[in-house]
Amino acid sequence: MLPVVAIIGRPNVGKSTLFNRLVGKRLALVDDQPGVTRDRREADAELLGLKFRIVDTAGFEEDDAQTLPGRMRMQTEAAVAGASVALFMIDARAGVTPLDEHIARWLRASKTPVVLLANKAEGSAADAGLMEAYSLGFDEPVAFSAEHGQGLADLFEAIRPHVERDEEEDAPALDEDEEADDNAPLKLAIVGRPNAGKSTLINKILGEDRLITGPEAGITRDSIAVDWTWRDREGRERPVRLIDTAGMRKRAKVQEKLEKLSVADALHAIDFAEVVVLLLDATLGLEAQDLRIADRVIQEGRALIIALNKWDVSENGSSLYQGVRAALDEGLAQLRGVPLLTISGATGKGIDDLLQAAFDTRARWSQRVPTSMLNRWFDSALEANPPPAPGGKRIKLRYITQARIRPPTFVIFGTRLDQLPESYSRYLVNGIRRELDFSGVPIRMNLRSAANPFDKKKN
Repeated sequence: MLPVVAIIGRPNVGKSTLFNRLVGKRLALVDDQPGVTRDRREADAELLGLKFRIVDTAGFEEDDAQTLPGRMRMQTEAAVAGASVALFMIDARAGVTPLDEHIARWLRASKTPVVLLANKAEGSAADAGLMEAYSLGFDEPVAFSAEHGQGLADLFEAIRPHVERDEEEDAPALDEDEEADDNAPLKLAIVGRPNAGKSTLINKILGEDRLITGPEAGITRDSIAVDWTWRDREGRERPVRLIDTAGMRKRAKVQEKLEKLSVADALHAIDFAEVVVLLLDATLGLEAQDLRIADRVIQEGRALIIALNKWDVSENGSSLYQGVRAALDEGLAQLRGVPLLTISGATGKGIDDLLQAAFDTRARWSQRVPTSMLNRWFDSALEANPPPAPGGKRIKLRYITQARIRPPTFVIFGTRLDQLPESYSRYLVNGIRRELDFSGVPIRMNLRSAANPFDKKKN
């Protein structure tokens, strides 16, 4: 386990900009509007060779714990409690504010070491704020610019004693007889419309209030990844990387820049995932937007599972399930057999079934069929239903091979394949899915015709 460094401060002082710089990627959403970050986001970071786990937190506000800002503050407090060191960031150009002083009093009472970071310190406009920072009661403030990367060496020196100490304390004993675990974490993204219960479901899976939830739609903005280990029914520990995403509304309804950024981040999470769970609100049923989201997942070649959430409060369960199943088969004809499960993020019903289905689906998505087995199936499929002969000239399909996995991609070689009807290609894809255990998995099929040396035009 890497040492943890938490960034805290009032809204809009540059915490997410620093997070992105230390991670080396634009992971956290950044905007001039204060309060963009809500859930705490974590990632591996490196600073001049020093490796640690960085946590970006919501802007610290003094609202009641029952309000959304209050619930955001509770997430920040949990992040600081579990950190090796806290980076308390202020805006050097704005100087010390009453909220900065309030945060400083709270941090001085905590057991976590604190490094005071005066951001936006480039130029003489920050000089007064740097002097004011001494009044907060910490060691000498680190003058820094997250936007321009100034002060990285000073930041390194400030956090190194805390990070290196924890690296030594937490270093596990080496066991040379122990084999390395080759099972990579399952990258599992939860997507859906706003207020479908995505964050509530992940909190239930984790057994803690890791993500902010509430009756307000659209609480989640960043795509938040959380590493976790699931113990399956056979007692095996299976690593999982859970990814919570912002709710995705119809494109026409997305007007604000921040929501556009959030949706773009959710789409990026789909690209990153292996298996995507499309969460439906069982009290609302299936809507056209759900099918659009599912189609996006399929187009990206990701394995898909659909879960009916809030099943504990739904009415007419049997007819609802059958209706959704029929609508999926019609609206997602290119992916028949996609798993459809019923769950409750509030009570935990069906969560183990969902996780088992996710691992099973990833296994099918990742499997490679031996060429000999594949061509035996191919020959029998051609014999049962030969390809058509447009214009009296038969299309010849010679053999098939699997070019890649994740998603499973097959290449068929033959002649005159440019005239092969789409319906016959679907027949082959459905046969692969049905006969070779690729149910519910997107399949790619490419057709390649051999070049005809006599087809060249003569001069």
